[in-house]
Amino acid sequence: MNRREVVIILVLIVLCIGIAVLRLMVGSNGLDGLGFSDNQTIMDLRFNRVAVGGLVGASLGLAGALLQSLLRNPLAAPGLMGLSAGAGFAVTLTTWIQGAAIGASMAAFPALAGAICVLVFVWALSQRRGLIDPVTMILIGVIVSVILGAATMLIASMMPDRGYSVSRWMMGMLREDIEIRDVWIAAAVFLVIVGWGVWAGRSFDAMALSEDEARSVGVHVAAVRIGQLVGAGALTAISIVLAGPIGFVGLVCPHIVRVLAGPSHRTLVIGSALCGFALVVGADTFVRVVATDAGRIPIGVVTSLIGGPVFLILLLKQRRSF
Repeated sequence: MNRREVVIILVLIVLCIGIAVLRLMVGSNGLDGLGFSDNQTIMDLRFNRVAVGGLVGASLGLAGALLQSLLRNPLAAPGLMGLSAGAGFAVTLTTWIQGAAIGASMAAFPALAGAICVLVFVWALSQRRGLIDPVTMILIGVIVSVILGAATMLIASMMPDRGYSVSRWMMGMLREDIEIRDVWIAAAVFLVIVGWGVWAGRSFDAMALSEDEARSVGVHVAAVRIGQLVGAGALTAISIVLAGPIGFVGLVCPHIVRVLAGPSHRTLVIGSALCGFALVVGADTFVRVVATDAGRIPIGVVTSLIGGPVFLILLLKQRRSF
């Protein structure tokens, strides 16, 4: 890393720490009574939300970086490519078959399978003469997301509670019934993928040029692509299991880091994860501060309001490049 990249990473680390401390100080009353609680149980609950929110955000940010490298498409993201919808559909279907709510451990495999199956499907349909058409890929991803979203709500409507819990979860909310063991397992998977991403960063850089040039410098393109595919699917599964679909984090974070620190993928991997941590924990802090008569605003609504305009800007730029 050069000096600029190191400075940006350090700034993002400080930002994450600051937002995490602020979230630990914000309680159910918002800014009223801002500060650390004397009740250890309350502090444990706040710490768990920071841990879960940070892990979800970091996973989505890194998943976006992996997908954009894998597909060489700056518009690629778990939500836009249909990965989140696929994972959410698989978890909802498994819940309906089981007849009862399932824990994070049981939801992990169907979420991973759903995310990877959708990515392979979208990838296969987006190819034209052996090349991927970025705009076609986005359109197919959006269509698949809509179809799977409708199928998810159909299954949810047949549940005993008429899908109330699922509908709230599908808007993106941090689950509070996660066991600490499941959080540690998810964190371990995340750290493994981060470590691999940093190690393979130079390969990502070479593959950004062309596959032929990457092979000429000794990059095993097929193995790297499989790693990116499985990694993005696993990270999306983690976020779905812990919080449901939270949109646009995987799209926005890699672009923020790319603008600030440059295109180096080693920096992009770490920076996207840190940026995702800050965005989701910051959104969770915001929904705690801003209360409505209907209850807390889902985190997914906040991130979508931020990421939606960014997506439109990127899409317009992408169209002008063709």
